[in-house]
Amino acid sequence: MDKKEILSHVDHTILATTATWEQVKKLCDEGMKYGTASVCIPPSFVERAANYANGELKICTVIGFPNGYNTTAVKVFETEQAVREGADEIDMVINLGMVKEGDWAAVTEEIRAVKAACSGRLLKVIIEACQLTEEEKVAACRAVTAAGAEYIKTSTGFSTGGATREDVALMRANVAAEVKVKAAGGIRSWEDAQAFLDLGAERLGTSALVKLALEEDK
Repeated sequence: MDKKEILSHVDHTILATTATWEQVKKLCDEGMKYGTASVCIPPSFVERAANYANGELKICTVIGFPNGYNTTAVKVFETEQAVREGADEIDMVINLGMVKEGDWAAVTEEIRAVKAACSGRLLKVIIEACQLTEEEKVAACRAVTAAGAEYIKTSTGFSTGGATREDVALMRANVAAEVKVKAAGGIRSWEDAQAFLDLGAERLGTSALVKLALEEDK
C-alpha cells in the first residue's frame, strides 16, 4: 500500500489538553492536503473546524474522553451537541467500571444510546484495551457489535498503552464482519501503519504519519 493510501485511513489527531485553535486549524489544513480520513479533535473546536473545512474534510470528535466514566446522559448530550455543531464521526469511551463489574447489558445499552444520538454519523467505540483482560476484550467486541456501532477502537492514547498488533487481530476476529477496527495510540511509522492495516484495521488514529509525510516532502 502506498503512503497516500495509508493516509486515507488516518484519523489525523490532536487531543492534547493544551490544544489551541491555531493548532487545530493547522491539523485541518494538513488533513485536507494529505487526504486523511478525518481529523480527530476536542469537542470545543468542532463547530469552528466544521465551518473552516466546509465539507472538504470529515470532522471527528471524542465523547466521554478519556476516562469514560461520565454518565450515559452526559455522553448522549455531548454527542448531540457535537452532531449539531458539525461532527461527522464520534469516538466514545466505554464505561470501564461497568466492564469490571461484568455489567455487559449496561455497557451495550450505553453504546446503543450514544449511537442513537449520532443521528446516522459514524460511531467508534474506544474500549481501552490496555485496561482489559482477554475475556473482557472479547466481551467488549460482542457488546460493540450488539449495540450497532460501526467501529471498535483500541485506545484513547491517554492510558497505560496504545494499539498492539495482538489486540487488533483479536478485535478483527471477534467483532461481526460489518464492524470495523480502529487502531490508535503509538502508531509512529509507515511500517507500523501497514502492519495494523494488514491485520484488519480500517482506521488509524495518529498524528505521526502526516508529520512523516511533511518531513519527506521538504
